[in-house]
Amino acid sequence: MSDTITFLGTAGARFVMIHQFLASGGAWLDLGGTQMVLDPGPGSLVQATKRKLDATKLDAVILSHKHLDHSGDVNIMIEAMTNGGTKKRGVVFAPADALDPEPVIFRYLRSYPQKIEILTAGASYKVNDVSFETPVRHRHPVETYGLIFRTPRHTFSWVVDTRYFEGLGGHYEGELLIINVVRLKPGAPIDHLSLPEARSIIEEVKPRAAILTHFGMTMWRARPWELAQKLTDETGIKVVAARDGMKFDLAQLDT
Repeated sequence: MSDTITFLGTAGARFVMIHQFLASGGAWLDLGGTQMVLDPGPGSLVQATKRKLDATKLDAVILSHKHLDHSGDVNIMIEAMTNGGTKKRGVVFAPADALDPEPVIFRYLRSYPQKIEILTAGASYKVNDVSFETPVRHRHPVETYGLIFRTPRHTFSWVVDTRYFEGLGGHYEGELLIINVVRLKPGAPIDHLSLPEARSIIEEVKPRAAILTHFGMTMWRARPWELAQKLTDETGIKVVAARDGMKFDLAQLDT
């Protein structure tokens, strides 16, 4: 069995998403055969189908927060997971504000999956033999949670959208650290991480490898693959810039 992550899209923030300079589909996790989609933004179903990933086989749909670049395809992914509601299967995980008072998950779909679980800070959840935790609420305009995934083989964390705050990195762990890095430089009046802040988190967590994704315009124009190589040289930790469609097998961290 293997644990793999396929980046359906690496777009971050509204302008990269609106213009589709990068795809905005979120990520597909195949963790020992348990299939989950995380943050299915606009185009997620199309990107998955292009890569021969069958959304009718999903076991879970996870929403870290309700912003459109993360949730644009959440409803169609629920439809697909449940075969248009004909099969009551799968679990949807989302913060409470994705359901009310201004929902991004349609009410008519809510009876389709086996259950909907509400994400809260410090909680743990399970899908088959995969568990994940939401260790801390992030600093973002809507309710937002990063995740620590645990499989029988690996542990990895995903630091999703947030303003940097003291101790953020201390909430995460694992052989692999994935970070949403929208901004090249800190200081902008938006609640997103910048490259120097991502470096601080990487140095605090000390994973075997780190992946940067969810790029805004300033990051994309600065060639994130070159920035990742520079971080590798400076920190001694392998840092990779995700690409649309990139598949990462965590088994390569075992060697």
